[in-house]
Amino acid sequence: MAAIAFQGELGAYSHEACRATRPDHEPLPCPTFEDVVEAVRRGDAELAMLPVENTTYGRVADIHRLLPESGLHIIDEAFLRVHINLLGVPGASLGDVKTACSHLVLLPQCAGFLRSHGITGKISPDNARAARDVAQAADRSVAALASELAAEVYGLDVLARHIEDEDHNTTRFLIMSKAPDLTRRGEFGMITSFVFNVRNIPAALYKAMGGFATNGVNMTKLESYMVGGSFSATQFYADIEGHPDDRNVQLALEELDYFTTEMKLLGVYPAARRHH
Repeated sequence: MAAIAFQGELGAYSHEACRATRPDHEPLPCPTFEDVVEAVRRGDAELAMLPVENTTYGRVADIHRLLPESGLHIIDEAFLRVHINLLGVPGASLGDVKTACSHLVLLPQCAGFLRSHGITGKISPDNARAARDVAQAADRSVAALASELAAEVYGLDVLARHIEDEDHNTTRFLIMSKAPDLTRRGEFGMITSFVFNVRNIPAALYKAMGGFATNGVNMTKLESYMVGGSFSATQFYADIEGHPDDRNVQLALEELDYFTTEMKLLGVYPAARRHH
């Protein structure tokens, strides 16, 4: 069975995204985002699942740094609703729990629930790791905030479901592969992602963007990054709707080329339903 690499431990939300979108692939946990990329480059995994942004806390992985030099290409995107659950040792009840462990970004998202039940939050390096630690400690007063998949993996009971304060917490993932896929596919149109550096001329970014506006190309994301720790050099990451073979996209990219020192295509992939 081909593998799909993700950052974190079994039971992490990235593992949940792998299972939801690529159930035919064996999940391969990796310690860091760099290790995920390396697993695909080495051939240990066919695909990589990387979280790039979250509706609650913004940017997750710095794709501009991981992708352009990696030789990997984006072939798909996926959106996962992050549901946070309180997981306890078998036989524990909600009233037993005094401490809940989870990753730093999850704790504030359940602040209301924890406060109303008199539970103290404790930081763990990873939510799946928290679940594993709770299972090993076998202490009824200690629970984990994690996915239902983590409960399944580590043999824990779900004491309370979907306890997040806001119900719109969604993470966008990009699925990467060694080979690009430029075929037109999917039901909701295509997305083209690329990075570029602008030439050091007045209003270069404004001019570079002009081609997308005049050619009717919708840009759904534009992010800037400092390059090499310098305030003067900036790299941009962009997602646009369309395919490089579309005439209006061709014209916009030609115009972009005139104002940039470097432009690198990162992937052409079908938009997920979420975009519409």
